[in-house]
Amino acid sequence: MVTHGLLILGSTGSIGTSTLEVVRQNPGRFDVVGLGCGANLDLLLQQIAEFKPQVVAVGEGRGQELAERLPQGTGPVILEGLKGQCQLAQFEGGQTLVAAMVGAAGIEPVLAGIEAGKTIALANKETIVLAGELIMARAAAKGVSILPVDSEHNAIYQSLAGSRREDLSHITLTASGGPFRDWPLEDFTKITRTDALNHPNWAMGPKITIDSATMMNKGLEVIEAKWLFDLHPEQIEVVIHPESILHSMVTFKDGSSIGQLGQPDMRVPIAYCLGQGERLPSGVGALKLAQIGQLRFFEPDLRKFGCLSLAFKALKLGGGATAALNGANEELVGLMLAEKIHFTDIARRLGDMMGQLTQMKSQGKFETPLAPCHSLADALKADAWGRETILQK
Repeated sequence: MVTHGLLILGSTGSIGTSTLEVVRQNPGRFDVVGLGCGANLDLLLQQIAEFKPQVVAVGEGRGQELAERLPQGTGPVILEGLKGQCQLAQFEGGQTLVAAMVGAAGIEPVLAGIEAGKTIALANKETIVLAGELIMARAAAKGVSILPVDSEHNAIYQSLAGSRREDLSHITLTASGGPFRDWPLEDFTKITRTDALNHPNWAMGPKITIDSATMMNKGLEVIEAKWLFDLHPEQIEVVIHPESILHSMVTFKDGSSIGQLGQPDMRVPIAYCLGQGERLPSGVGALKLAQIGQLRFFEPDLRKFGCLSLAFKALKLGGGATAALNGANEELVGLMLAEKIHFTDIARRLGDMMGQLTQMKSQGKFETPLAPCHSLADALKADAWGRETILQK
């Protein structure tokens, strides 16, 4: 069997470590050519010892420390910073780039991988939220496949397989509802950082866990779905599904629906992406529906989860509004994790900013962030506007 070369950005995060679990389940199938991380050198050193990559990329200023901790005279080529992550994304020995960096920092490495003709297994929401039109256009021009790793988009990707796109009516993204789906609105003022980080179904990093709690995570997925599957906002629905068993579904013009069900474990969508159409062992067990007993579905309460409606609003505003929303949200989540603002301040302050953008559009002001994003610079400018504006409040 010819091995398939993998380049993994964000190898020490939850998606990266799950990807390496899938690699372990398929011995001899994959060659881990490159690994990239920010600062978790302890785990990276373990990964280097096990998978023996040819190249690694670390955060700015961390290369010397890594070199000193590796056995003398051995080890991979070491790259640093954003430039190093982009170089890793283009490394000649890898055919597939697993893009699992967190936040807007992942967009340039993804673009670098596209330009190098890599297949992109995309787990970085912000890349599409910031510059979905640009990313999809560049991928199409280079003949590059963008394979969605997020469980919901991966479910849509699986459910569309073998069907004609012109027969599609709409898609339904499912959401767990996070830790506060059953909390009454009046108790939201009591939410603590610990409460918000206690997701009932998924084990994820802190940023995405907070986004799940506010349902901004689902809002970002709505924006992603628009670009990944070339949809109108009106073709995207969201339902709360507490069990997280149906990961999403598609509905066709004849009224039939096809969905993907499975355990809430990221190894399943990762394995589907790495297999590129082939079903690989993931290490995840099969469903036992009788044991689950019931699957429940509810309309999302937008009074409690206003961030979801803000994502739809940003899509309708157009231009760089989604990039501004993403940048502002990243800043607010960081402040919340640092306990400098309360959980409820995230949706409130984002709502104020979106109100400002709505007023700008009504006045015919189509400068940043409402101007079209024709380039990465345009998208990053809109993102920066959102960050600066939200921090001024």
